[in-house]
Amino acid sequence: MTYSTIRYTTQAPIALITLNRPERLNAWTPTMSQEMADAIDQANKDRGIGAIVVTGEGRGFCAGADIEHTFKSRLDGRDPGANTAGGMGGLSSGLDWISVVRSSKPLIAAVNGPAVGIGVTMILPFDIIVVSEAAKLGLVFVKMGIVPELASSHFLVSRIGFAKASDLMLSGRLIDGREAVEMGLANHVTSPEALLPKAFEIGKAISANPDPMLRMTKDLLTKNACEQDMTLAQKRETDYLRACWALPEHKEAVEAFLDKRPARFR
Repeated sequence: MTYSTIRYTTQAPIALITLNRPERLNAWTPTMSQEMADAIDQANKDRGIGAIVVTGEGRGFCAGADIEHTFKSRLDGRDPGANTAGGMGGLSSGLDWISVVRSSKPLIAAVNGPAVGIGVTMILPFDIIVVSEAAKLGLVFVKMGIVPELASSHFLVSRIGFAKASDLMLSGRLIDGREAVEMGLANHVTSPEALLPKAFEIGKAISANPDPMLRMTKDLLTKNACEQDMTLAQKRETDYLRACWALPEHKEAVEAFLDKRPARFR
């Protein structure tokens, strides 16, 4: 796929996806999600990649949906993408963003500036969120006369709790990077110049771990986070544990421990 709204580069063990519409503060279009999903798939297939960092070009991360390209087009009777009317959350039909993100290698958002609307909801299911002090985040859907999407009414509550999620979603107010960390929405806040180095530092630490177990753990977190049946939660863990026992990554970890050397998974 040729990309028109993002850039994809690699600096092993990190893949970097950069939202690349800086003249529009990287405002989202359905094409952007399709291109991001394709880039994530590329990274997942690259054995040299252990984690994926997503950031924005210029002074913004993602200023939400491109109003003219998406909402105005739809009001004028034109679908802004490949059958977004038949898709989920305004994305093109057939693209399940949550499944893409939660089945992927670990994803780290490096939020360098304004992130509103889908600029926030697209990263809520990511594994780590790092924000710059220059970031402004907002769930502004009510102000646009719409409701949140991409299972954000689930993931926001999971990240910050019902009371704080209600505050952000019902008010549509903006918060800065420091408040995002204080609320639990983000993991770390940095100076603008330290943002990408911090995201890469985290990505490299994660990449030192074996891919199969990282993705199994992500799947367990996805399925068990709200599971009320503890027998089922334990069964999922046990099924994966038994699978791990037969994998070479487990053997390498045990042998490395006994040999008193670092394990080599990549």
